[in-house]
Order: sequence, then C-alpha cells, then structure tokens
Amino acid sequence: MPPVRVGTGVAFDEARGLGEIEAQAGQRFPFHCTAIADGTRTSPVGAQVCFAPVAGQLGRREARGIARLAAGAA
Repeated sequence: MPPVRVGTGVAFDEARGLGEIEAQAGQRFPFHCTAIADGTRTSPVGAQVCFAPVAGQLGRREARGIARLAAGAA
C-alpha cells in the first residue's frame, strides 16, 4: 500500500465526477469519484482529505482511497 498523504480538495466537477487534490507539499493529484472511500461520489472543494497516491492509467500519479479528515485532524 502506498504511503498516505494529506491534502485539500481544490477542484471537483460534479457532472463528470472528476476532481483534484493538492497535497501539503504542493503536488496535485487528479481523481475520479469512484476513488472516494466512503462511496459518496462527491468531494467538497476545500475539504481536508487523506489519500494514497498510485500510478494511474495514463502514467501519472492519481489519488485513491480518499477519505475526509475530521476538523483539526491534520
């Protein structure tokens, strides 16, 4: 399992189910709504999340296992 990182949701297109997370170190990781761990298929912009960066289909790193953090957890 890849190491878990903490980041913030910076974009989410509800209609397409595509979003992007910015890690604390500044890297950005795209994701599809199916990568959200709790099955809600939505991710609010500005929410702090933890995720695992994994190799995606297009050769770039993507976020998987996305879980929202409780306020003050980071």
